[in-house]
Amino acid sequence: MCRSKHLKKSPNTEKTTVESNRTTQTTTSNSENNDSRRITGINGNKMVNNTCTAMAHSIVDSSDTDLEQERYLRDATHHFRGIEKPLKYGPTIETLNDLITALHKEFDTNYVNIEMVNHIMLSYKSHPREWKRFAKFDRFKYTRNLVDAGNGKFNLMILCWGEGHGSAIHDHADSHCFMKMLKGDLKETRYEMPCSKAIEMPNVDIGEVNGDSDEEQEFEREQLNVVGSTTITVNDVAYINDNLGLHRVENPSHIDTAVSLHLYCPPFNECSVFHKNSGKRIKCPVTFWSKYGVRQAESKK
Repeated sequence: MCRSKHLKKSPNTEKTTVESNRTTQTTTSNSENNDSRRITGINGNKMVNNTCTAMAHSIVDSSDTDLEQERYLRDATHHFRGIEKPLKYGPTIETLNDLITALHKEFDTNYVNIEMVNHIMLSYKSHPREWKRFAKFDRFKYTRNLVDAGNGKFNLMILCWGEGHGSAIHDHADSHCFMKMLKGDLKETRYEMPCSKAIEMPNVDIGEVNGDSDEEQEFEREQLNVVGSTTITVNDVAYINDNLGLHRVENPSHIDTAVSLHLYCPPFNECSVFHKNSGKRIKCPVTFWSKYGVRQAESKK
């Protein structure tokens, strides 16, 4: 019978084996830690890159949203004609602040419900104590006073008309124009849109252009055709866009002033004015006499 031989390990051999195992475990642990750090770093970079990409998309999307809204509003001028009465399902507007809040909410979407904007303007009832601080008059011409800039999506302003003051015949730069009477009466005269091309003239003011100036004798004759006229009284709202034609607005009273609330969307800083007899179109910058109740000449831009 054969007996198996049992080999005895020396103390040195056992020690070497234990140290070897420890070294292997340490190496494996370090390797795993390094891999973990590397993976964490990669994931961290991915998170940063994803965040930056999301921010970039957010900026682009914001710009695209504004462009989409402007495009939609301009397209709407081809079919919108205004509404005469407030909507049954629209918000209740009791104060000027309610009106401004409701407008901001309405313009916070790509596709603005232009009927709802009309409803908001119709629903507000004039309270002089609310708008008086924005009403700034000039001795020689009517004034445009900015009330709210609408985050660049609309302009809400108060126009103040001295006795007998009136505007030139003008368009609205392919935008919507809502005009609500707050005090007094205004006469609106509408004209057909002529086919004349715009020309440049320096220092033209929409509130001071004279429809019968001597300069128009140099133009080819293209008389503006009157469509009709109407009187706008307190709390009435008139609506116009370029597809409906041009208009001239004037205070027919020579003893009383008038105040009107205007909403333009999209906002614009240039329009065209037209000579009455020739129909010639002249580019004209539109500016503010005051902003937020402060005289523009005194405020810091």
